[in-house]
Amino acid sequence: MGPLRVISVFLAVILVCFMFAQSGARDLDSSYVTCGSVVKLLNSRHSVRLHSHDVKYGSGSGQQSVTGVDSADDANSYWRIRGKPDTVCQRGEPIRCGQAIRITHMKTGRNLHSHHFSSPLSNHQEVSAFGENGEGDDLDVWAVQCGETYWERDDAVRIKHVATEVFLSVTGEQYGQPIRGQREVHGMPSPNQHNYWKVMEGVFIQPSSDPVRHDEL
Repeated sequence: MGPLRVISVFLAVILVCFMFAQSGARDLDSSYVTCGSVVKLLNSRHSVRLHSHDVKYGSGSGQQSVTGVDSADDANSYWRIRGKPDTVCQRGEPIRCGQAIRITHMKTGRNLHSHHFSSPLSNHQEVSAFGENGEGDDLDVWAVQCGETYWERDDAVRIKHVATEVFLSVTGEQYGQPIRGQREVHGMPSPNQHNYWKVMEGVFIQPSSDPVRHDEL
């Protein structure tokens, strides 16, 4: 084999190794929930997606209601993952387990929120949507509880309210009018089977790349 042929083979091997390395890195990046991603969250015990729309609670805080819905294709179930106030959450950066975040409702621009009001059906802690154009207050901050270093897309995780230490939960209570059939979402003080959530449909942001869309994970 001549010298040029040897060099060509060597360069080809290097190129193949580089492509595999890049592919592995991309697969690694694509396995996480990242800052800026827009997702639906499924309660894995009750098979309902976290949902909100511009319907206020008739009691408690009177803020925008947050519920769980059976439908997989409701546009009011998309939420954007963001950093907590006054903290940089780089677009496409994987969310660490334990990291404090905001979860912003895409349609109304209000943040997932909780406070010391009783929820209307179960008398657990009320969960609402609060703020304007993505800006609210310190009661909009939640922390992701997961088992590895980062929030992986196929993991069931718990979402804990930082200020009051309750877990985002569903226990099955259903509303009547005007949101008949939707389930109550509330905060519970202890971790249990009712407060596991999985990422479902969404658009996932990767570092320095185009968004990756997944209809179902």
